[in-house]
Amino acid sequence: MAEREWDVVVVGGGTSGLPLAARLADAGRRVLVLEAGADHPGGPPGVLADAARMGAAVPGHPANWELTGRLTDDQAFPVPRGRVVGGSSALNGCYFVRGTRADFDSWAADGNHLWAADRLLPAFVRLEADREYGDSPGHGASGPVPVTRPRAGHPLADAFGAATAELGFPAEPDKNADGPPGWGPLPMNVADGVRMSTALTHLAPRRGHPGLTVRGGTPVRRVLVEGGQAVGVQTDAGPVRAAEVVLSAGAVGSPHLLLLSGIGPADELRALGIAVVADVPGVGRDLTDHPDVYVTWRPARRLPMPPDLLPLWGALNTTAEGSAVPGDLELLPWLKPFSRVMVHRAAAGVAGALRRPAATLRALRGTSPARLLDTARRRDDLFVGVALQREDSRGLLRLTTADPRELPRVEYRYLTEPADRRRLREGVRLAAELLRTASLAPLVERRTGLPDAVLADDRELDRWVRAHLATAVHLAGSARMGPDGDPGAVVDQHLRVRGVEGLRVVDTSVMPRVTSRGPAATAVAIGERAAELLTGG
Repeated sequence: MAEREWDVVVVGGGTSGLPLAARLADAGRRVLVLEAGADHPGGPPGVLADAARMGAAVPGHPANWELTGRLTDDQAFPVPRGRVVGGSSALNGCYFVRGTRADFDSWAADGNHLWAADRLLPAFVRLEADREYGDSPGHGASGPVPVTRPRAGHPLADAFGAATAELGFPAEPDKNADGPPGWGPLPMNVADGVRMSTALTHLAPRRGHPGLTVRGGTPVRRVLVEGGQAVGVQTDAGPVRAAEVVLSAGAVGSPHLLLLSGIGPADELRALGIAVVADVPGVGRDLTDHPDVYVTWRPARRLPMPPDLLPLWGALNTTAEGSAVPGDLELLPWLKPFSRVMVHRAAAGVAGALRRPAATLRALRGTSPARLLDTARRRDDLFVGVALQREDSRGLLRLTTADPRELPRVEYRYLTEPADRRRLREGVRLAAELLRTASLAPLVERRTGLPDAVLADDRELDRWVRAHLATAVHLAGSARMGPDGDPGAVVDQHLRVRGVEGLRVVDTSVMPRVTSRGPAATAVAIGERAAELLTGG
């Protein structure tokens, strides 16, 4: 007997997909969410709930796709992505900062006026319960996502804040307001030490809702298209039919499914034996993220690191010299080393790697032995993350096979633009300068892994950045929105896929470019805003 047709099938129960599904169900739609990873109806296991650690981001964890990206031609790097109900919001660092007004207004200027800052603001207000600023204009107090900021001081956070003031940077007490960039506490989706993923904020209150069904452990292989109309999706268990299909599988998963379904650059699809449904050249192109590096240092004395200490307290956002984009550099002082963040219990990361050696080796494949050794040697050092928030370089995602079980190749193509290299040099030098200030120097025994001679020479510093390059894993833009005259656009501003009726994409892949803050809050807002668009709002 054929399965009934749903009003909407949402592929991906993650950071955008669950808010979308929840709001559509509230509006009376019959919604089915299909998630490749596990569902945890009784609540997330400890490794996913514990906001003080990111144990599920360790290579090989079952809640993490085994994805490796190429940051540059010669630099492979693990790219953790959520493979669980809740998506990447179930395993990330709980950084919940909105994109800036300038970000969204630039989207509108590109021809996407429905996504201007003032049009998107109601979604941000509706989704949040800000415990400090909820009653202030532009904020919400009764939404599903609790937004908190660190209250108790910490010697390192206090010293770093004083160091930024010493160098003349302004305070930014509310990073979800429209003030100038500066130093301030990070808004976080954390409540009582629990990482509040969308599985908790949007799905848990609707468990048992007659209009909402979630199926975990159900990977989707392709979209079913008949006569130019999406009619459902194909799973291993068989077809699932729906009046409308929404891909919310993330900036890797959604373009991957489009390509597998014959929607993408026609020549590349034909070369892999995939029948072309719609020639959409922009699928998988224009990938953007936040390239980053870590300036490590050894503390002069023991700093408090209780088990429940969140790894991040605040951030310095600032504008690189000569940049037209405000706040295009971000510096994040971490309060504890990766060795205490990327595990859930002591030695769990090592034990997990030994239990899953093949997965771990796949994730680390291509990483140089010298880099692995250097990372191991400095595993207990603290560090300042330096991220470029608006890169000029663009990456791409492409298939290497028509087999849906094989993940696509992700090429970041970082540092291809000279302006990106210049701004990262500036950010690294700023981190080193902060560590030398009167406010921070008493806590710093020495900087590790970055000699003064390298710091002083542009060419040597470029080499150092390239050798130590990482990524914030804030992927976006791989199925970006744009007006009809934009040849690289994959969806219109209603998020409808070009050339196929009844098919939309709702996640960070539709961003014209990644926001100049971490995208988690914006990803939730995209789901909220998409629900408005689907219901006529």
